[in-house]
Amino acid sequence: MPMPKRPVVKFLRLRPDRDSDIPLPRYMTALSAGMDLHAAVQVPVDLRPGMVNLIPTGFAMALPVGFEAQIRPRSGLAARHAIGLINSPGTIDADYRGEVLLPLINFGQQVYRIERGDRVAQMTINKIYQVRIEAVDRLDATERNFGGFGHTGK
Repeated sequence: MPMPKRPVVKFLRLRPDRDSDIPLPRYMTALSAGMDLHAAVQVPVDLRPGMVNLIPTGFAMALPVGFEAQIRPRSGLAARHAIGLINSPGTIDADYRGEVLLPLINFGQQVYRIERGDRVAQMTINKIYQVRIEAVDRLDATERNFGGFGHTGK
């Protein structure tokens, strides 16, 4: 079966003279859903417990119309070191052209050092739909209806 045509995401190195050693986003395996993102820090960053640091990636991108990028934590960093993203998942819109910055947070109790080139987050590309908004006087009833959080489980 032929592979369907894949959308193209264009990446721009913002500081090619300084950051050519930092890999652009890339899939690490043939079936990876997310691309790894690397830290383009000039010097190591000590992420203290409870603190947030904006980590540069060294690139900007152009997403196709109708797509978004979601920035997510790397599961290994989260499980082993309690490192995550303060706004997970973060959304990057198709019309954003600035540097992709990663707001990493240390949920743990130990300082975590981020070194140049470390894989610190992942990015997925997703199809999105802009819906039409319609104000109504009532909504149709469902089995759950107005049940709150946890209403469908025990």
